[in-house]
Amino acid sequence: MTRVTRLEVAQLLAAVDELADLLTDTVDDGASIGFLAPLGRAAAVDWWRERANSVAAGQLAVWAASIGERMVGTVSLAIPDKPNSRHRAELVKLMVHRDARGEGLGRRLLTIAEDAASAADITLLHLDTETDSPAEHLYRSTGWTRAGVIPDYAASPDGVLRPTTLYYKRVGAGTPADVGAGATARGR
Repeated sequence: MTRVTRLEVAQLLAAVDELADLLTDTVDDGASIGFLAPLGRAAAVDWWRERANSVAAGQLAVWAASIGERMVGTVSLAIPDKPNSRHRAELVKLMVHRDARGEGLGRRLLTIAEDAASAADITLLHLDTETDSPAEHLYRSTGWTRAGVIPDYAASPDGVLRPTTLYYKRVGAGTPADVGAGATARGR
Protein backbone atom coordinates (compact mmCIF):
# COMPACT_ATOMS: atom_id res chain seq x y z
CA MET A 1 0.00 0.00 0.00
CA THR A 2 1.22 3.48 -0.88
CA ARG A 3 1.39 6.00 1.96
CA VAL A 4 1.48 9.76 1.22
CA THR A 5 2.83 12.09 3.89
CA ARG A 6 3.30 15.84 4.01
CA LEU A 7 6.93 16.35 4.99
CA GLU A 8 7.93 18.71 7.74
CA VAL A 9 11.53 19.99 7.76
CA ALA A 10 12.94 17.14 9.86
CA GLN A 11 11.18 14.53 7.73
CA LEU A 12 12.39 16.17 4.53
CA LEU A 13 15.98 16.19 5.75
CA ALA A 14 15.72 12.58 6.90
CA ALA A 15 14.43 11.55 3.47
CA VAL A 16 16.88 13.43 1.22
CA ASP A 17 18.60 10.24 0.08
CA GLU A 18 15.33 8.62 -1.03
CA LEU A 19 14.10 11.87 -2.56
CA ALA A 20 17.40 12.20 -4.43
CA ASP A 21 16.98 8.68 -5.81
CA LEU A 22 13.50 9.59 -7.02
CA LEU A 23 14.75 12.82 -8.58
CA THR A 24 17.62 11.14 -10.43
CA ASP A 25 15.31 8.36 -11.67
CA THR A 26 12.84 10.94 -12.99
CA VAL A 27 15.56 12.91 -14.80
CA ASP A 28 17.21 9.72 -16.12
CA ASP A 29 13.82 8.74 -17.56
CA GLY A 30 13.70 11.99 -19.55
CA ALA A 31 11.32 14.17 -17.54
CA SER A 32 12.01 17.86 -17.96
CA ILE A 33 11.79 19.05 -14.36
CA GLY A 34 14.62 21.56 -14.30
CA PHE A 35 17.72 19.35 -14.49
CA LEU A 36 20.07 18.10 -17.17
CA ALA A 37 21.13 14.46 -17.44
CA PRO A 38 23.03 12.88 -16.04
CA LEU A 39 22.05 14.30 -12.67
CA GLY A 40 24.60 13.28 -10.05
CA ARG A 41 23.30 11.89 -6.80
CA ALA A 42 25.20 14.46 -4.71
CA ALA A 43 23.61 17.31 -6.69
CA ALA A 44 20.16 15.76 -6.20
CA VAL A 45 20.74 15.40 -2.44
CA ASP A 46 21.93 19.01 -2.23
CA TRP A 47 18.89 20.24 -4.18
CA TRP A 48 16.51 18.55 -1.75
CA ARG A 49 18.44 19.84 1.29
CA GLU A 50 18.15 23.36 -0.10
CA ARG A 51 14.34 23.01 -0.02
CA ALA A 52 14.34 22.74 3.81
CA ASN A 53 14.43 26.51 4.39
CA SER A 54 11.44 27.04 2.10
CA VAL A 55 9.51 24.31 3.92
CA ALA A 56 10.38 25.89 7.27
CA ALA A 57 9.24 29.31 6.03
CA GLY A 58 5.91 27.93 4.81
CA GLN A 59 6.75 28.78 1.20
CA LEU A 60 6.91 25.16 0.07
CA ALA A 61 4.71 22.20 0.94
CA VAL A 62 6.13 18.79 0.00
CA TRP A 63 4.30 15.46 -0.03
CA ALA A 64 6.11 12.16 -0.45
CA ALA A 65 4.62 8.82 -1.45
CA SER A 66 6.26 5.64 -0.26
CA ILE A 67 5.70 1.93 -0.45
CA GLY A 68 7.25 0.49 2.67
CA GLU A 69 10.49 2.41 3.08
CA ARG A 70 10.88 3.15 -0.64
CA MET A 71 10.05 6.65 -1.90
CA VAL A 72 8.07 6.36 -5.15
CA GLY A 73 6.57 9.81 -5.70
CA THR A 74 6.42 13.41 -4.64
CA VAL A 75 4.63 16.67 -5.37
CA SER A 76 5.08 20.17 -4.01
CA LEU A 77 3.25 23.46 -3.84
CA ALA A 78 5.31 26.66 -4.00
CA ILE A 79 3.44 29.38 -2.14
CA PRO A 80 4.24 33.02 -2.95
CA ASP A 81 5.02 35.40 -0.11
CA LYS A 82 3.79 38.55 -1.86
CA PRO A 83 0.62 40.10 -0.41
CA ASN A 84 -1.13 40.23 -3.78
CA SER A 85 -0.58 36.58 -4.62
CA ARG A 86 -1.39 34.60 -1.50
CA HIS A 87 -4.51 33.21 -3.16
CA ARG A 88 -2.42 31.12 -5.58
CA ALA A 89 0.33 28.53 -5.61
CA GLU A 90 2.47 26.79 -8.17
CA LEU A 91 2.37 23.03 -8.46
CA VAL A 92 5.98 21.88 -8.81
CA LYS A 93 8.01 18.68 -9.06
CA LEU A 94 5.28 16.10 -9.50
CA MET A 95 7.40 12.95 -9.82
CA VAL A 96 6.55 9.28 -9.85
CA HIS A 97 9.30 6.66 -9.99
CA ARG A 98 9.17 4.83 -13.31
CA ASP A 99 8.61 1.52 -11.47
CA ALA A 100 5.45 2.94 -9.82
CA ARG A 101 3.83 4.51 -12.89
CA GLY A 102 0.52 3.39 -14.32
CA GLU A 103 -1.11 2.81 -10.92
CA GLY A 104 -2.73 6.22 -10.48
CA LEU A 105 -0.12 7.62 -8.10
CA GLY A 106 0.45 10.80 -10.13
CA ARG A 107 -3.30 11.49 -10.09
CA ARG A 108 -3.43 10.77 -6.34
CA LEU A 109 -0.54 13.14 -5.58
CA LEU A 110 -2.13 15.82 -7.75
CA THR A 111 -5.44 15.47 -5.90
CA ILE A 112 -3.72 15.65 -2.51
CA ALA A 113 -1.94 18.89 -3.49
CA GLU A 114 -5.16 20.39 -4.90
CA ASP A 115 -7.14 19.47 -1.77
CA ALA A 116 -4.45 20.88 0.52
CA ALA A 117 -4.39 24.11 -1.48
CA SER A 118 -8.15 24.44 -1.19
CA ALA A 119 -8.00 23.78 2.56
CA ALA A 120 -5.40 26.57 2.86
CA ASP A 121 -7.72 29.06 1.08
CA ILE A 122 -5.67 28.89 -2.11
CA THR A 123 -8.07 29.25 -5.01
CA LEU A 124 -5.78 29.19 -8.05
CA LEU A 125 -3.04 26.76 -8.97
CA HIS A 126 -0.68 27.00 -11.92
CA LEU A 127 2.11 24.91 -13.40
CA ASP A 128 4.22 24.48 -16.47
CA THR A 129 5.16 21.22 -18.12
CA GLU A 130 7.07 20.23 -21.22
CA THR A 131 4.78 20.46 -24.22
CA ASP A 132 3.68 17.05 -25.54
CA SER A 133 5.03 15.27 -22.46
CA PRO A 134 3.07 12.42 -20.82
CA ALA A 135 2.29 14.78 -17.93
CA GLU A 136 0.06 16.88 -20.19
CA HIS A 137 -2.47 14.05 -20.43
CA LEU A 138 -2.67 13.86 -16.62
CA TYR A 139 -3.27 17.58 -16.23
CA ARG A 140 -5.89 17.76 -19.00
CA SER A 141 -7.71 14.69 -17.67
CA THR A 142 -7.94 16.19 -14.17
CA GLY A 143 -9.50 19.48 -15.20
CA TRP A 144 -6.50 21.75 -15.65
CA THR A 145 -6.90 24.48 -18.28
CA ARG A 146 -4.22 25.06 -20.89
CA ALA A 147 -3.23 28.73 -20.89
CA GLY A 148 -0.62 28.73 -23.64
CA VAL A 149 2.75 27.58 -24.89
CA ILE A 150 6.14 29.28 -24.58
CA PRO A 151 8.66 28.13 -27.21
CA ASP A 152 12.21 27.13 -26.28
CA TYR A 153 11.40 27.56 -22.59
CA ALA A 154 13.78 25.04 -21.04
CA ALA A 155 16.29 22.42 -22.00
CA SER A 156 15.16 18.83 -21.72
CA PRO A 157 17.42 16.49 -19.72
CA ASP A 158 19.39 15.81 -22.91
CA GLY A 159 19.95 19.56 -23.46
CA VAL A 160 17.48 20.23 -26.28
CA LEU A 161 15.40 23.42 -25.94
CA ARG A 162 11.73 22.49 -25.68
CA PRO A 163 8.50 24.45 -25.38
CA THR A 164 6.52 24.46 -22.16
CA THR A 165 2.77 24.53 -21.74
CA LEU A 166 1.24 26.62 -18.97
CA TYR A 167 -1.80 25.28 -17.11
CA TYR A 168 -4.02 26.60 -14.35
CA LYS A 169 -6.84 25.25 -12.22
CA ARG A 170 -9.29 26.95 -9.90
CA VAL A 171 -9.73 25.05 -6.63
CA GLY A 172 -11.87 25.54 -3.56
CA ALA A 173 -15.27 27.12 -3.18
CA GLY A 174 -14.33 30.76 -3.74
CA THR A 175 -14.78 32.72 -6.92
CA PRO A 176 -12.32 35.43 -7.92
CA ALA A 177 -14.61 38.08 -6.35
CA ASP A 178 -14.92 36.04 -3.14
CA VAL A 179 -11.16 35.61 -2.92
CA GLY A 180 -10.50 39.34 -2.85
CA ALA A 181 -13.11 39.94 -0.15
CA GLY A 182 -11.93 36.95 1.89
CA ALA A 183 -8.31 37.95 1.63
CA THR A 184 -9.07 41.40 2.94
CA ALA A 185 -11.19 40.05 5.79
CA ARG A 186 -8.40 37.67 6.79
CA GLY A 187 -5.85 40.48 6.76
CA ARG A 188 -3.85 39.12 3.86
